[in-house]
Amino acid sequence: MKKLKSDIIIVFLARTVLRILCLMILLSPGILLNAQKIKEETPPLSERIFFGGSFGLQFGTLTNIQVAPVVGLWVLPRLAVAAGPDFNYYKFYDDKTTMYGGKAYAQFLILQDLDNIVPLGVHMGIFLHLEDELMNLESAYWKNPPYSSERFNINTLLAGGGISQQLGRRSSMNIVFLWALSDSGYQLYGNPEIRLSFNF
Repeated sequence: MKKLKSDIIIVFLARTVLRILCLMILLSPGILLNAQKIKEETPPLSERIFFGGSFGLQFGTLTNIQVAPVVGLWVLPRLAVAAGPDFNYYKFYDDKTTMYGGKAYAQFLILQDLDNIVPLGVHMGIFLHLEDELMNLESAYWKNPPYSSERFNINTLLAGGGISQQLGRRSSMNIVFLWALSDSGYQLYGNPEIRLSFNF
């Protein structure tokens, strides 16, 4: 019965992600009527691939170390998809645990350059972000005994948006604000979850 419920939830989440992506693509012509120029020719694959990710450190009573590299592809001039592994180490007083897994996300660039709309000399982009993250957690840290296995998986769907500041021709710094759409009950994410990432 639990397997059937989880399958129904996964199908529902997959359909929801697909609907959101379709809606973003359908609404983009109306949103993007700000006279930004679109190149007619498609850049080569080597120019559409990007690398990046995030790295986090926190020390003190709570120690948190996170490494989350990604590799991605600009599928369309305004739509990027990326995926990568995710590793977290937590220590709170004497209790410690590791979490690992992977994530995949889609980013839709609503606005490439804010200066084209509001000429203030601020050259940053605005984007929507949809992410699916699967993490493997240690049962001894997250659950009360008895547990059926030493580790278990949590799948979380996150959605939000952010701003992108160009640092060079192919590099940028992104600040992303995400909300967990599916609640696992383990409070792995703040609402909003604020992330700082780099792409190059």
